[in-house]
Amino acid sequence: MDAARRLRRKAQFERLLREGERRALAGYTFYLERRADGRPRLGILISRKHAAAAADRNRIKRCIREAFRLEQENLGALDLLVRPPYGVQPSPDMVVRLRELLCRLSA
Repeated sequence: MDAARRLRRKAQFERLLREGERRALAGYTFYLERRADGRPRLGILISRKHAAAAADRNRIKRCIREAFRLEQENLGALDLLVRPPYGVQPSPDMVVRLRELLCRLSA
């Protein structure tokens, strides 16, 4: 995913946490804010509380990024910050479930 599609700065994360619309779906917390230009951007908040092993955290982030990549045309212009539920375990169907959640956000 190129840099234009990611939230990268601490100020961007803090702004979304402070001012963004908060939605909770299936344990995931989404912070979103509509943008003026036509490109969606993604940020992911995940810590050791979410998954103790670094490999699991990385796998969860890959699943979130893949679901975002597949659904970005449907999302429209928004900044999206994703916080997975605590104790989530990566699974083969995680991308499918995340795509469904992202579809619900875009509706």
